[in-house]
Amino acid sequence: MAVDQEDVETAVHGKLTEPLIREKEKEKKSRTEEEEGSSKEGNPWMIYLSTFVAVCGSFEFGTCAGYSSPTQSAIREELSLSLAEYSVFGSILTFGAMIGAITSGPIADFVGRKWAMRIYSVVCVAGWLAIYFAQGAVALDFGRLATGYGMGAFSYVVPIFIAEIAPKNLRGALTTINQLMICTGVSVFFIIGTLLPWRVLALTGIIPCAILVLGLFYIPESPRWLAKTGRETEFKASLQKLRGKDADISEEAAEIQDYIETLERLPKAKVLDLFHRRYLCSVIIGVGLMVFQQFGGINGICFYTSNIFEQAGFPASIGTITYACIQVVITGLNAPVVDRAGRKPLILVSAVGLVFGCLLTGLSFYFKAHDLALESVPILAVAGILIYIGSFSAGMGAVPWVIMSEIFPINIKGIAGGLATLVNWFGAWVISYTFNFLMSWSSYGTFIIYAVINALSIVFVITMVPETKGKTLEQIQAAINA
Repeated sequence: MAVDQEDVETAVHGKLTEPLIREKEKEKKSRTEEEEGSSKEGNPWMIYLSTFVAVCGSFEFGTCAGYSSPTQSAIREELSLSLAEYSVFGSILTFGAMIGAITSGPIADFVGRKWAMRIYSVVCVAGWLAIYFAQGAVALDFGRLATGYGMGAFSYVVPIFIAEIAPKNLRGALTTINQLMICTGVSVFFIIGTLLPWRVLALTGIIPCAILVLGLFYIPESPRWLAKTGRETEFKASLQKLRGKDADISEEAAEIQDYIETLERLPKAKVLDLFHRRYLCSVIIGVGLMVFQQFGGINGICFYTSNIFEQAGFPASIGTITYACIQVVITGLNAPVVDRAGRKPLILVSAVGLVFGCLLTGLSFYFKAHDLALESVPILAVAGILIYIGSFSAGMGAVPWVIMSEIFPINIKGIAGGLATLVNWFGAWVISYTFNFLMSWSSYGTFIIYAVINALSIVFVITMVPETKGKTLEQIQAAINA
């Protein structure tokens, strides 16, 4: 889940003095500027290396999510799985992710961000090996559950780690890489899954974990976690390594420690606090966005894209590769737009596109079911799915996480964010499990249901969700929770 570190550090403000006349004083000023720049911006190479290592976990997340779509026909044929058995295999990933999302916070707080990522990597490797050696549904489901656990855990710890190591001026850009790498992982597996046997594809999922575990030996632990656990010497060493050996970290280190002391004085939030009148509105907004994000059908369509194209009579490999490319490109282009266009307009445009995409796809299957304009069925289905995924990537995919990170006051952010994440993964499980059964009941009816849910999301956003662009976290939370 996405995390906004505005809550954990204060801006470092400084105003440079006017240039002085004497050359020696100019040189002194220049050296001072360089030191301040190093202190604020840090050593970009170590920050970039640490981010690259961490987002291997995000890429692994994407490979887990993207595995089931290109492999459905081959797995069912080789292992003689029924539709119900394969639906369990596809959906149990999200059940594992629910467990991972719930337990990842306490684990990462207890053993640290780096050791947590090592543990989750090992779990994912065990899952991929179980899938590779599977001779029946039990081993297959166990492997899928394990990779799901790792996926859910990575969804928490990776953005947390990046936000905690990045200086303020780089944090926004670096945290968007998390979502981009998830989409890239999905897309890569969509593409190579059309070329590789399903068992070999499972072994390919081990590669990001291997890179992650190896890279963790060369990067520092989160300085904020070290400060929180009272390891002052290691905390300063980690921050110094991230900011550069010549950087003055004294001011930033003092700010981090002051904030942690403030946090420790706050009363610990309880679940019942979420239903307090003061916080109820922000909880409804955060949870509501997650409900509409998932029940609009994204995980059913993502997990079984190839099967949708096959049923529509369109070449699955071509459709899947196109789907994958559009997803990555639009997600990448969307990152710098969030702060310019605003959250609310983006999510509304996205929801309208989702409705249109579902209606087009539903119309194609309606024509097929009633033998009408059969030559247009593949074109309408492909157009609908591509509009759907393009629209989702443009807003509904990432923006709910951004809004959620902004609307919760810090004293309930952990527990409220955990609730919203749990609802999100539960919705993902429901949709991924029921998708094949709904398609068997009525292929066009399935997409009409998703269209209605996405239409309701438009009403919800218009009436409930505030625009948060250009406002401080304090202003946002005061307006919502007044």
